[in-house]
Amino acid sequence: MSIEILYSVLALAGALFSMGILGLLLRRNLLLAFLSIELLINAANLNFLSFSRYHNEPTGAVFVLFGICLAAVEAVVGLGLIVRVFRVQQDLGFAKLSSLRW
Repeated sequence: MSIEILYSVLALAGALFSMGILGLLLRRNLLLAFLSIELLINAANLNFLSFSRYHNEPTGAVFVLFGICLAAVEAVVGLGLIVRVFRVQQDLGFAKLSSLRW
């Protein structure tokens, strides 16, 4: 992999990470915040893969495999919580999130 391709992939990962941070900070919807966290994880995975490919080492691919597993677990738990919040409150805002307490 040439350095120009690495720079373009890193720019793409930076743009994804920036969109994830902006979505997490600016949105007040629980589902959109969840999607923003997924963007952050995917941007980190893209960084791992690009540097792994650039240095010709499989270590980054192993980290990406763990990152994908983390994203899958986060999707299951996060969507379960989102469904529970929506069933209780009929709203997906952050304001009434403390109602999940015992």
